[in-house]
Amino acid sequence: MEVRLLTLVEKEAIEGKQYAPSSYFNPIEDCNDNWIISNQECENCVETDYLWVKDLPIIEYCPKPVPPIDEL
Repeated sequence: MEVRLLTLVEKEAIEGKQYAPSSYFNPIEDCNDNWIISNQECENCVETDYLWVKDLPIIEYCPKPVPPIDEL
């Protein structure tokens, strides 16, 4: 799956900001500690202040490992 790569400055600029009605950017970190947003967030962005996200580099998504749940 492909995602869009953010710098720390870009992440801080869009985090929690509205990109479409009732939709907000939610950057996350991948397994390489890169800040990323989904292609869906990018493609559905209609807010003129954030249209620059459409030009962000595309990278392969590498999820962070999920820690095991301790069994009781």
